[in-house]
Amino acid sequence: MDPVEEYRMPLLEHLHELRDRLIKGLAALIISFFVSFFFSNQIFDWLVAPMDVALKLNGRGTLAMMDTAEGFMVQMKISGFAALFFSSPVLFWQIWRFISPGLYSTEKRWVAPLVGSSTTLFLAGGGFAYYIVFPFSFPVMLAVPGENVEAVLSIDKYLTFATTIIVAFGISFQLPIVVWVLARLGLIDHIDMIKGFRYSIVLIFIVAAVLTPPDWFDQVLMAVPLVVLYLVGIVVARFATTKTREPSPE
Repeated sequence: MDPVEEYRMPLLEHLHELRDRLIKGLAALIISFFVSFFFSNQIFDWLVAPMDVALKLNGRGTLAMMDTAEGFMVQMKISGFAALFFSSPVLFWQIWRFISPGLYSTEKRWVAPLVGSSTTLFLAGGGFAYYIVFPFSFPVMLAVPGENVEAVLSIDKYLTFATTIIVAFGISFQLPIVVWVLARLGLIDHIDMIKGFRYSIVLIFIVAAVLTPPDWFDQVLMAVPLVVLYLVGIVVARFATTKTREPSPE
C-alpha cells in the first residue's frame, strides 16, 4: 500500500488538525502582537525612516497625523505588522506540520528545513523591499508632482502602503518553496518551467504591477528578483521533481 494512502486521515481528523494548527498560529500572533505593541514607537521610527530620508532629499514635505484617532490606529497596525513577522517561524511551522501527513516518510525530514527556508525567504523579501526598493522608489515618487507641490503624507496611509509592500515582497519570495512543493507532487519539473519561462515573465510583471504602485520603476524592482527566484526554481525543480516523462522516441 502507498505510505501516503496508509496514513490518509479521515475528514474529521483533518478538521481537528486544522483547528489545532490555527489555534496555535493565532496564539503566536496574539502574543507577538502584545509584545510588539510595547515597542510600537521604535518600530514606527524604523518604518518611517526611508520616507524621512526621501523627504529630506526632496527638500519639502512632511508626515502628518490627519485624524484624532490616527495615532492609535497606527500603533495597532504597526503591532499587527510586526506580529506577523515575529511569529512567522511559528506560522510556517504550523503550515508545514499540517501538510506533512500528506508527504512520504522520506520527505517529512524536509519539514524543518522548509520552515527555516520559508521564514528566511519571507524575511529576505521584506528586507529587500525596505532596504532596496524604498530608498530607490520613494524619492522618485516624491519628485513626480514637481517642485511647486509639497507632500503632506498621512502616517496611516503611508504605513499601510509600506507594510503592504513589505508583506507582498515577503510572500512573493516564497516562489522557490512553491516550486519545490509542486515538483515533489509531480506536477511540474524543470523542463516545464523552462518551456513556460516566457509566459512566466509576463505573469511576473502582471503580479508586480498589481502589488506595487502604478509606476514602472517599482514594478521592475519587484519583477527582477522574482525572475531570479524563478531561475532558482528551475534548479530546485530539477532536483526535487517526482514527475516521470516518457522517453523521447529515437
